[in-house]
Amino acid sequence: MNQTIVRRKTLGRTDMVLFTVSAILLLDTLAAAASIGASSIFWWLFLGLIFFVPFAMICAEMGCTYPEQGGIYAWVRNAFGQRWGYRISWGYWVNTAVWIPAIYIMFAGVLKQLLLPGLSLNGQIAIGITLLWITVALNAVTLDVGKWVPNLGAVFKILVFIAVITGAILYVQDHGMANEISLETLAPNWNSSAKFIPAIIYGMLGFELISASSDEMIDPARDVPRSIFISGFIIIVLYTAATVAVLAALPTTEIDLVEGLIDTLALFFENDGNGCIFVLILGIAALYTFFSNGVTWALGCNRAAAEAGQEGELPGLFGLESKRLGTPYGAAIAMGIFGTITLLLYGYLSNSNEDLFWALFAFSAVIFLLPYIGMLLAYIRSRRLDTDVPRPYRAPGGNFFAIVMACVCIVVLTFSIVLFLYTPGEGLQFPVILGALVMIAIGEILIRYSETRRAG
Repeated sequence: MNQTIVRRKTLGRTDMVLFTVSAILLLDTLAAAASIGASSIFWWLFLGLIFFVPFAMICAEMGCTYPEQGGIYAWVRNAFGQRWGYRISWGYWVNTAVWIPAIYIMFAGVLKQLLLPGLSLNGQIAIGITLLWITVALNAVTLDVGKWVPNLGAVFKILVFIAVITGAILYVQDHGMANEISLETLAPNWNSSAKFIPAIIYGMLGFELISASSDEMIDPARDVPRSIFISGFIIIVLYTAATVAVLAALPTTEIDLVEGLIDTLALFFENDGNGCIFVLILGIAALYTFFSNGVTWALGCNRAAAEAGQEGELPGLFGLESKRLGTPYGAAIAMGIFGTITLLLYGYLSNSNEDLFWALFAFSAVIFLLPYIGMLLAYIRSRRLDTDVPRPYRAPGGNFFAIVMACVCIVVLTFSIVLFLYTPGEGLQFPVILGALVMIAIGEILIRYSETRRAG
């Protein structure tokens, strides 16, 4: 089925840079990281060195060496067989189906703060469901049209981050720092960091996402590595600088995971002339970036799931694609249904938008991190066995250094999963554990169902 579809080559290097920035540079991660306090700056730099840079190099190498539609699914399938490729694809897809509702709850929370102060939690859930189905509809158009949603989102994100950084510089000159930043406070504080360090790691993932659309790239061998390194530099600089900016404005105890961004912008700009209008404009831009986040990940993950569906490793619904456009409408519809159910279930169990956001974020993140361990193991296997495959870009240092890099990344990801499941001082996070186990169980049921149907 997928062999009869001819996809349009629409993604150039600039599109790929903006797509990757849109996927990885997350305003919600900024608030979560700043909640740690000044030591979050240390964690951005330290984890950037031992994880972000190696992970970017590995994704650059895999993306140009194996430019197959489906990206991470195809890489793991080729290394370990279809069943493991399916498991990776399921974890990748189902995380997105849960995470997008979390992002849209953040959208609704910021909308309430900006324009609709009386909006109830039920109203916010309704807004989240509406945005979810708009996202589904955008998966039905080709990337020459759909790519403009993440492209514009990346531009808005960069502008909002720059506004936060600029506002902080001006604010500190008159008011001083809300949080002390010194060698003492920069030192990692385990008690305050444990819960949110995984959120920083989460905010560093996504370099591989664009490779799910390899068939739609103009020149993946040339553009994948360059786009990853350009976007990676933009992302780590803005994350670190903006974290400092949020800490300049707000005491860590007052940073709200949903509304902290608008609080910061208001503090920086509302006292200056037309500052209220400027904050409103920036807030609307931020709202759009939350929406573009969801669209970006849906575009990539649904393409990976569609490949698994067409090969019989996911139910046939996931493999449905437009024969004329090559767009994965089946996986998109499944994501809409799954995300709607998730929003309704978790929404009625939560007391506030912040509780709802973190509940959705935490258990989806566990499922999200697991596929990356499979991807890194596939990279190690490819370096050891696929010695004759041309690699337009090769991570420096030879096979030994490349394998060490991948192993360090696996350790960091495993540690992050443990911290999502168990928070020091709070104990086991049973809702997160239960949610993750249920998602894994559903995946195993679907793989057995698909295998039975294929055998019959």
